[in-house]
Amino acid sequence: MEISDLEFSLVETRRVDTQQPVRSVLVRLTTDSGMEGWGEAAIGWRAGELAARRDALLPLLAGRNVFDIEELHAESLGSAPLRCALEMACWDLAGRATGQPLYHLFGGGYRRRIPLAVRLFGDTPERTARVARELADQGFHCQIVTACGKVQDDLQALRAVGEAVGDRAELRLDGAGLYDGETAAELCAEIESKCGGLQCLLDPLDSRELYSVAALGRQTRVPLAVWRAIGAPGDVLAVVRSGAARFVVLDLGKVGGMVPARNCTAVAAAGDVSALLCGEPSLGIATAAMLQLAASTPALSGSNECAYHQLHDDVLVEPLEIVDGMMAVPQGPGLGIEVDRAKVERYRVT
Repeated sequence: MEISDLEFSLVETRRVDTQQPVRSVLVRLTTDSGMEGWGEAAIGWRAGELAARRDALLPLLAGRNVFDIEELHAESLGSAPLRCALEMACWDLAGRATGQPLYHLFGGGYRRRIPLAVRLFGDTPERTARVARELADQGFHCQIVTACGKVQDDLQALRAVGEAVGDRAELRLDGAGLYDGETAAELCAEIESKCGGLQCLLDPLDSRELYSVAALGRQTRVPLAVWRAIGAPGDVLAVVRSGAARFVVLDLGKVGGMVPARNCTAVAAAGDVSALLCGEPSLGIATAAMLQLAASTPALSGSNECAYHQLHDDVLVEPLEIVDGMMAVPQGPGLGIEVDRAKVERYRVT
């Protein structure tokens, strides 16, 4: 089953909160038999350049067997998000060709529902706490507070959210790379004394050097997590060797696809480091890929960050199901979803 055609679409939909709309590049691969597979990634392309991108890439893909995914990764096909979207479309085709959801091709269904972590938004601690309470009421039992870079303000937000949700939700704080070493150590000391029970502190330092994260880890009992420095399995190995963090967070777009993410997870598991998934806000296709991966990978047992619940609409024929803060794994072949071409046209950026 060989690739015969490639199509790019730049699409955008609104979110129900006040944040920026979700914009994604959709990839549609077609085979010589007429079968199609879909991928998605956040790629910073403009609508006017899609045709030229397609013309440059199609000669490298045409005639390639969709099952030769490792070979695809060996080629210089562009950025990690682009490789991710192309790989996703190939996997979708592979699953459709075999009539199986991807988790069957990845080793079988270890779980049918995937717990989600949701990111909180609000311009004051009170508003953030109100959102947290509403999400806890909906069953979202892992919530992420994004730091502003000021210790007392971030502690105030954490305390407000903690009081709002009680023991109904685990909390993470995303430091967003805003703190220097001394201030991060101060933040950790304050968290230990005033905000106990934090699941992890993600990327607190304004440096991606793992030795700096490891040095901070030796000064605190707050579990640390690394996300922005993870772009390949070798980065996970560096976290394991340095003892920098107890968690690594894997973004399919940053690592280049599901195969690299599985490899990252294997390294983390071997090094006794917990792996979690996250990603750019998705219009449904990339979310389905994340679900298929989490369903088949026992080590991905934690709550994986997802913003699907914040979409005004997606590009799927049937929406993904969220019940009690968990998302059902699609059971159809490939990614398990069907793309609505009418929605793609409706939300296309021209």
